[in-house]
Amino acid sequence: MQAALGRAGLGDLLGRPLVESEMEPVNWLQAEYAARMSGVDYGAALAAAATFRRSCQRWWHDGFDLLITPTTAEVSPLIGEHDHREGDPLAPMRRAGEWIAFTSAFNMSGQPAISLPMHRTAAGLPVGAQLVAAYGREDLLLAVAAQLEATAPWPHL
Repeated sequence: MQAALGRAGLGDLLGRPLVESEMEPVNWLQAEYAARMSGVDYGAALAAAATFRRSCQRWWHDGFDLLITPTTAEVSPLIGEHDHREGDPLAPMRRAGEWIAFTSAFNMSGQPAISLPMHRTAAGLPVGAQLVAAYGREDLLLAVAAQLEATAPWPHL
């Protein structure tokens, strides 16, 4: 829905509707898909997101302080892996979805999270750890991050 609203809003700023050649193909396709969603579809998506957020809240309520995950599902992608591919405008989004599998859930749930540079590969590529806390517990994330940095200082390049 946001993609369709964003496209319409940009058109309003220009005083005319945007045309396909003025947008990246993946963004155009998302806006087209969103424009076909009904109010019921949108309401169902909002309800599913709310159900997920409540599930996350329950996990913290059950006594957990932090969740630790990798920041990304793999080491840095190659340059160009997320570029547009002729004939497959959703390819960059699918590839990004594979790579950011651990962060997107908390972007949606709105929980505080922090990514920390905890390691480097033999080739010098960064490897991160993501810490996630309960709602309103940014203080815990920052305190743990400070302790980790004091124990194993991060490279400042």
